Amino acid sequence: MIKQMDRVDRQYLTPDGQLSSEGRQVWEDLPRERKLDFHRWMVQVRTFDRRAIILQRQGRIGTYAPLEGQEAAQVGSALALSAEDWIFPSYRDHGVTLIAGMPLSQILLCWMGRIEGNQAPPGVRLLPPYVPIATQMPQAVGAAWASRLKKESAISVAYFGDGATSEGDFHEACNFAGVFRLPVIFFCQNNHYAISVPFTRQSATPTVAERAAAYNIPGIRVDGNDVLAIYTAMAEAVKRARDGQGATLIEAVTYRKGSHTTADDATRYREPAEVEEWVQNRDPLPRLEKLLLAEGLLTESEIQEWEEHCAETVEQAVKEAESSPAPSPDHLFAHVYEVPPPEFRRQQAEWLQEGKRDG
Repeated sequence: MIKQMDRVDRQYLTPDGQLSSEGRQVWEDLPRERKLDFHRWMVQVRTFDRRAIILQRQGRIGTYAPLEGQEAAQVGSALALSAEDWIFPSYRDHGVTLIAGMPLSQILLCWMGRIEGNQAPPGVRLLPPYVPIATQMPQAVGAAWASRLKKESAISVAYFGDGATSEGDFHEACNFAGVFRLPVIFFCQNNHYAISVPFTRQSATPTVAERAAAYNIPGIRVDGNDVLAIYTAMAEAVKRARDGQGATLIEAVTYRKGSHTTADDATRYREPAEVEEWVQNRDPLPRLEKLLLAEGLLTESEIQEWEEHCAETVEQAVKEAESSPAPSPDHLFAHVYEVPPPEFRRQQAEWLQEGKRDG
């Protein structure tokens, strides 16, 4: 049964893989390669995510934030962007960063605590994943304002979870964007929990999207497990922003299958029946595969072949990340101050001297 808080403004692809009449028209207007891209990226993202959890359990990467269950929201939205756009991701948006151009090996390095994992390749307009909640939102607004002042067509996108909407940064970013009609998209993945706090306990309004009215910007609530609905909603928001019509708030209603991070135990605050409902009946990947199989765009053997390809790709990325040279000891002090103060330099000198003695 779908609860009131799970009702959405847009759903094209039902959980059993059936298209609505409106969804059929949207689907038929898409190129074949775009339809297959949805699947390819979702499988790649899920394969990476599952492998990363294993790596964390083996002590080969640090605490990790799983995203399984949210692939459609990330893949559908990211594929609607272009290389000129600025992306401000949260710590759970590995799928978005991968599509933006971040190599898998560097995403792994990020979770290994390496600075290289936060440095996007040249030409990729991707900020490092934000761990403090909602701080990326005002920064995305700032980048959008810069685009406006420079008369560029680039837009900015801030990715965040439902917990971020309880932060002041959310209000400040939305308000500023609304007042100045800035080319920015606020993309909320509402996975129902801010760590252990359910959305109903942190919000007086039943949805995030309805808050957009307070800032005089459009707000739309989309089935976050329907990649087609997400893609079209994001494409519309992108067009609005590029055409000078201002910001959009998109709420993608989705669900994380696992815990908040590998340091969390979701069984302590989520009912098994709730998890079962989302995992068994609303998983975004099977619903897309049912459609692709029914349309003759994929076969079972092709799905298996792609899964194997993705697994090999991830394993190669793991090898690359783990074979990276060890960081210099002074990385502990790098990237903190542009001009280090005297006390900081003294501590650095002492630490390096002790390291030489110990070595």
